[in-house]
Amino acid sequence: MKKTKIIATLWPATDTKEKIKQLYDAWVNVVRFNYSHTNYEYFSGIINIVNELNDSWETNLGILADTKWPEIRTKKIEEKINISKDEIIYLTTLELEKNSKNDKQKIVCDYEYIVSDLNIWDIIDIDTWLLKVKVIEKDSNSLTCQALNSHVIWSKRHLNLPWVKLKLPWVTESDKADLKFAISMWINFIAMSFVRNRENLIEMKNFLKEINAPRWIQIISKIENKESLDNIDEIIDESHGIMIARWDLWAEINFETLPIIQREIATKCKKEWKFFIVATQMLETMITNPIPTRAEVTDIFNAAMQKADATMLSGETAAWNYPIEAVKTMSNILEYTESQIKYKHEYFEKNIWDDEDLKMIIKNAVITAENIDAKNIIVFTNSWFMAKAIAAFRPNMHVFAFTFDDKIRKKITILFWLKTFLIKKSNNEKNLETAIETLKEKKLLNIWDKIVTIYDIERDSKFIPSIQIITI
Repeated sequence: MKKTKIIATLWPATDTKEKIKQLYDAWVNVVRFNYSHTNYEYFSGIINIVNELNDSWETNLGILADTKWPEIRTKKIEEKINISKDEIIYLTTLELEKNSKNDKQKIVCDYEYIVSDLNIWDIIDIDTWLLKVKVIEKDSNSLTCQALNSHVIWSKRHLNLPWVKLKLPWVTESDKADLKFAISMWINFIAMSFVRNRENLIEMKNFLKEINAPRWIQIISKIENKESLDNIDEIIDESHGIMIARWDLWAEINFETLPIIQREIATKCKKEWKFFIVATQMLETMITNPIPTRAEVTDIFNAAMQKADATMLSGETAAWNYPIEAVKTMSNILEYTESQIKYKHEYFEKNIWDDEDLKMIIKNAVITAENIDAKNIIVFTNSWFMAKAIAAFRPNMHVFAFTFDDKIRKKITILFWLKTFLIKKSNNEKNLETAIETLKEKKLLNIWDKIVTIYDIERDSKFIPSIQIITI
């Protein structure tokens, strides 16, 4: 079994019960709904299918709502705009359009401060770096820009302003409606787009409290702009998890720096005991082709080498011809790469409630399992605390997490390596008996296998690990 989890985006190519089951059988762990294309009625139908499959024990899929949040886009147009290299174009806003120069080569965007925020010689990326323009003049109503390359512009294209501190609002009314819908559907994870600083996360958490959202929902910050990189430490600290969202991020930075930035964020997350996801274009060519490119295979290899908790598929499973094949391809690359890695169980630097002893106990349980050649670790968790701690140490052997609450079971779906089971809570002896029988039935345990078991026992609002070594 692979260690790195897979997140798959559901859309027309994968919106049926049969396809979702096929994704799960191909080792998808979490399904994603992209709120940039929100349709509540449509999403409700698919989420209900996922819940039906989960309730019938055919799948154990976490559900992730990937929110839209404030962004800059060009306006809807009737005809495409063909732009040649060195051509002069005018950039303005919806509010200033009627006062700006009347020229057919005019691009209108929905960011009201674009004229005031930019200066001569600033660079603007349009359509996610496919068109780059340079500001050469400005007046009160528009920016006069020179195209640095040729491109065709269509409606609602992304617009990025590298190095500009944006004056965008945060939680818009549209976002609030999306969040209320997501909460009503009992999703497990919320991915926040275009997070800029700690205050954004605090505002988000305050709104979730205001609408009485369940406390177990995990907030994932998407790192996709320069400002989020400047504030990366405080964002990691305030988040439950991080998504390295490379689509918009690479439009905000020099693209040759992206691999190093990805590695640095991965390292910070592991030190801080936060799960992280590598996302965007991991198998982009498999939207239309049955096999990946060599570069895509290497990209997935690098994510596994960086010990990502999860990798994500977007358009690959949302549309076109090869969604199941893309998942199988990713799963095969991950599993083979992981088989070549010797996990070293480095410390995560963040202490557990400032208790270094507790962290050492968990680490030593993992090392003990390795030293005695245990085949598996079994963890019983009342919260996801113990499961999260074990995953953070990146164990070499199988880890089976047994929990008594389905909400906790779904939270664990995104964590590195852990395979989860839901059982009825009893005393420790009965819980262990149930776990062993469950694993035997699924042919995951054999006679004479050594296993290390870990319980998290709650005492004074803290969860204390209890460790036992047994032979089947």
